[in-house]
Amino acid sequence: MNLKIAICDDDAAQRTYLHDILIPWSQRNRHLIEIKEYEGAKQFLFDYEAEKDFDILLLDIEMPGMNGIDIAKHVRSENAAVQIIFITGFYEYFSDGFDVSALHYLIKPVDGAKLYPVLDKAANNLAYRQRSVLITTPDVDIKVSLADICYIESENVYVNVHTLQGVYRTRISLAKFTEQLDGTFFKVHRSYVVALKYVKRISRGDITMINGDTVPISRGMYDAVHAALIKYL
Repeated sequence: MNLKIAICDDDAAQRTYLHDILIPWSQRNRHLIEIKEYEGAKQFLFDYEAEKDFDILLLDIEMPGMNGIDIAKHVRSENAAVQIIFITGFYEYFSDGFDVSALHYLIKPVDGAKLYPVLDKAANNLAYRQRSVLITTPDVDIKVSLADICYIESENVYVNVHTLQGVYRTRISLAKFTEQLDGTFFKVHRSYVVALKYVKRISRGDITMINGDTVPISRGMYDAVHAALIKYL
């Protein structure tokens, strides 16, 4: 797989360190990688706005000016595919990772034993983006990537497929539609299935998705949903 990876950290030694441990990971997995290093948000965003083709971001959080969380929010607002990994010395930002659907949050110092499994998951997620479902509407058949589906809502004999780009409505049962999905989706209510990676927060009564929509949880399902989310992360 060809991967473009950004390392954004104001510490030059940390950038070099991460660069050096990425190389054996790419060689072991036969990935062709391009690594770009940035000392801050300004430099990264200049390149990102020009090409928008990064696959994986390794972001420090506390940096002068715009911090890593703000970088991630900017990128995630228009890019659902990029894999965001925070590598930082601060625990207190952990909850902010949910807001940008971060893949993982690693505390420094980080070695290959900690980083490599996360990179493996990132590569698998990127490969998974190639999977899609065909949604039939009265006017046209639409191919939608599984990675773009936020949640699915059943409404009588139809399902509404809520994606980051919009909502598609098709005549099919929820059970039949979910046969096309995988373990990254979880049924939280008789009428709702959510993509775990787009869950922003959960409570005993509902789930808030990354797009701000609220999805109900069936009575007694909170613990199962919470466990599924923890396992996914």
